[in-house]
Amino acid sequence: MPAVLVDSNVLIDIFTQNTVWEEWSSAALRAAADTSRLVINAIVFAEISVGFNRIEDVNSALTFAFEREAVPFEAGFLAGQAFSSYRRRGGPKTSLLPDFIIGAHAAVKGYDILTRDVTRYRSYFPTISLIAPD
Repeated sequence: MPAVLVDSNVLIDIFTQNTVWEEWSSAALRAAADTSRLVINAIVFAEISVGFNRIEDVNSALTFAFEREAVPFEAGFLAGQAFSSYRRRGGPKTSLLPDFIIGAHAAVKGYDILTRDVTRYRSYFPTISLIAPD
């Protein structure tokens, strides 16, 4: 069964009941769950945990059957290379590495990414299929 790596912004939309994006994010997550394995990694988990006080609360909020995967070392290398390219193109130092690690994880494993923030993924990981708003 194919896999979809779920980006933190989709989950945060649902957890915070974002008035603009919750409906799209919920529908997209349900659709992905119907056809694919849903995957998160420790980077996504860290980003979504900011809104919670206890790890048990984060785990309870993850109502779908998410597979939790470690980021492969090959993805760490690819993320570093993509981030280096980003910096050479003038990307600011204030941008952190998480999106590059998530993108590299998906690229190395051949996963799609469910996200609504497509810019870096399209620019630095063009082989990844994105499930994103039009």
